[in-house]
Amino acid sequence: MSRLLRAGVVGAGVFGAYHATQYAALADVELTGVYDLDRGRAAALAARFGTQAADGLEQLIDAADVITVASPAVAHAGAALAALGAGRSVYVEKPIATSLEDADRIVAAAAARGLVAACGFLERAGFAAMGLFDVPERPVLLEAVRLGEPSPRSLDVSVVLDLMIHDLDLARTLTPAEPLAVEAEGARRRNDSLDDVEAEATFADGFVARFHASRVAPARQRTMRLVYPSGEVRVDFLTHAFENTTPFKLDRDFAQTPAGRDKLGASLAQFLAAVRGEAARPLADATDGARALDLALAVELAAGA
Repeated sequence: MSRLLRAGVVGAGVFGAYHATQYAALADVELTGVYDLDRGRAAALAARFGTQAADGLEQLIDAADVITVASPAVAHAGAALAALGAGRSVYVEKPIATSLEDADRIVAAAAARGLVAACGFLERAGFAAMGLFDVPERPVLLEAVRLGEPSPRSLDVSVVLDLMIHDLDLARTLTPAEPLAVEAEGARRRNDSLDDVEAEATFADGFVARFHASRVAPARQRTMRLVYPSGEVRVDFLTHAFENTTPFKLDRDFAQTPAGRDKLGASLAQFLAAVRGEAARPLADATDGARALDLALAVELAAGA
């Protein structure tokens, strides 16, 4: 049996609750605490799982072996660096940070201590379930649409760092080439923040990736089109409609696989396996987080942020 790991969660909001639920359900993990600046919210979440609401971040870290950081994005770097500095591996929800300097500090801190620093790019689990990482061709075009209805969550960052960054990360997994040019335009709706952005990135190998992300759309939409030299793959992630005209065998029933049904569970399992030395790396690490953030900040700049 795998050794028991003690887990602490920073952030008692929606995503913090998701992580706490996952940890509490694992036989080889003990949820040892929750910390949030909102003490009442932390206490309520801790009570659901019979654990403690930590009085401070240091107390949470002291009682844990691994830390999930699911606080607002602007606070990700501070909590992650505190945990790494204390010798704890971390799982940081996306974005890894809100500045490249902080992202680089997280990468460096994990490397210096030989710790695991994972970033919460859950869509990689879906890509793996479909078999897209095993396709022997590189795509020439990606078109990703990720639209959401208005929500009070994650308004501390733009829609680029909130939603589009998932697809920016997926684009970066599909080619080793660096982006050469980024074009974007966006609309500001609330808090003077970019809430609707369309962007195009051209990579050094000719790969083109187009993105549309919104958090003020009238209805949810989540689609992707991948064009390969030998055909196309089209996916509707809400209806699970799947078209594949390539010669490659892909799993159209990916949403019914264990990873497709529970992408967070798959991502956390890989993180914990990496911490235990049972896997070479998490599904996405801090370097992946920094690379996606670099592209996201370029999109924001092009869109006039």
